[in-house]
Amino acid sequence: MRNRAYVTLAHTGHPPPGGSPVLLLTVLAMAGYLLLAARLRRDPRGWSGWRGTSFLAGGVLVAAATTGPVAALAAADFRGHMLQHLLIGMLAPLFLVLGAPMTLLLRSLPAARARLLGALLRRRAVHVLANPVTALALSVGGMVVLYCTPLYRHTVANGWLHAAVEVHFLLAGCLFAWVVAGPDPAPRRPPVPARLVVLGVAVAAHAGLSQLMYAGLGVDVPVPEEALRGGAEIMYYGGDLSELLLALALVTGWRPRREVPVRG
Repeated sequence: MRNRAYVTLAHTGHPPPGGSPVLLLTVLAMAGYLLLAARLRRDPRGWSGWRGTSFLAGGVLVAAATTGPVAALAAADFRGHMLQHLLIGMLAPLFLVLGAPMTLLLRSLPAARARLLGALLRRRAVHVLANPVTALALSVGGMVVLYCTPLYRHTVANGWLHAAVEVHFLLAGCLFAWVVAGPDPAPRRPPVPARLVVLGVAVAAHAGLSQLMYAGLGVDVPVPEEALRGGAEIMYYGGDLSELLLALALVTGWRPRREVPVRG
């Protein structure tokens, strides 16, 4: 009975016309990024090839998650769905953020517009959004809402809702990666130890949710037990890998302040 319910849910939804909005959004971002990077070729400093490669790798991960075998598997099996979620919500955002798109934009804009963008980033609303706790709530909290409420049932039956959830996880993942370890400037960014604590909370939350899912407790995901446990394992180990990479990005980008000795 549970298997039959899952098959019905998995195949009643249809993708929105024109393809995946999250893929379209990423393609537009990649096109803009490449255009700005090309303009900086005339700048003596140029633009980091490593940053550009990282951003493109993030775009490729989104494309891999929303097309081809992964998309087909996600439509038929919860394990495929979880793999898709891991790519869109955790791995791709890390590589996109490491591409430093905001720095590229600031360097490409005329001075007046760059100052205007800088002033926008200093607004209170941006400070609240860029707070690691806010980013944590949007990223991890979104997963809890998706799998612990009837939302998942509705997403697999409604293509537009599924697309909206994909966009949410991509943007929330980018926000979390930016405020925790992004090379781009962030308003009132807490010190590294505080961000490591927030990352540790995210690790614990992902681990706890995946363990509940493996046991079939507290989640509302009507799929066969084997698929549910497989999805939980992908969340557990894939989440660990993504957060380890995020921690490495945070630590390697850390530049401790050097105290200048005072001579008596």
